[in-house]
Amino acid sequence: MKKMAATYMSTDKVWLDKFKYDDAERQFYEHQSKTIAPQHNQQEELRTVLHSPKEAQPAPAQSQSELCTSTGSTPSNSGDNSELLSRVASLEQENQSLHKVVKDLQSAIAKLENRVTILEKSATSPAAKPTAPVANAKVTPPAAAPKEEEDDDDIDLFGSDDEEEDAEAARIKEERLRQYAEKKSKKPGLIAKSSILLDVKPWDDETDMTKMEECVRSVQMDGLLWGSSKLVPVGYGIKKLQIQCVVEDDKVGTDILEEEITKFEDYVQSVDIAAFNKI
Repeated sequence: MKKMAATYMSTDKVWLDKFKYDDAERQFYEHQSKTIAPQHNQQEELRTVLHSPKEAQPAPAQSQSELCTSTGSTPSNSGDNSELLSRVASLEQENQSLHKVVKDLQSAIAKLENRVTILEKSATSPAAKPTAPVANAKVTPPAAAPKEEEDDDDIDLFGSDDEEEDAEAARIKEERLRQYAEKKSKKPGLIAKSSILLDVKPWDDETDMTKMEECVRSVQMDGLLWGSSKLVPVGYGIKKLQIQCVVEDDKVGTDILEEEITKFEDYVQSVDIAAFNKI
């Protein structure tokens, strides 16, 4: 039995130095807990600084000094803490500037609302009050009328007491009036004209459209001028005639023009005005 136990113990793998590794592991975790505890305290202090109200927040310089003193035992994290503190200070400055901008915008909006209400009240009032004259406003005097030139050499034809001079003045006046009337009568007046586009429809597709156009253009009147024309398909092989004309409004009317075209009953079914424009 002793030999069998010795052989078993010699073949079995036994960890005889396990207590040494346990002590080393315990010392490692104790060292880790000592280095992590100050960092945890620093994070808690930063959280209280960020989430506390403005009245309870210390000045940036004060918090920086306290954090530096509390973290004096860990010189490796001093650079990170200073960077965080600078970022916190910059965020506070941006927050203050944003608050100021918001206040300015609120005041500007309030002023605009007041102006709008005043304008609405003045617009809805029954009669606008006359604006009072400004005390210091400069009053520009009216422009002086140009002085009439006095010609001593001119003869007053109408104010003379002599009968012969009165008759001569009346004759000159009548002559000038007659010349003015003749000149005005010779001047041509403005003639009102219109441009009309007519749609002339045939009876069926067997209608001779060339003959129908000849019939339409055969209508002649004083103040009527025919223009270009074209055939426009309507459907089922039927085409209509679109023809342009210019008329004088005082001489030619649309009713007379339609009546004259529809007289050609063998070719024309109806006449419509497609466009009418004043020239």
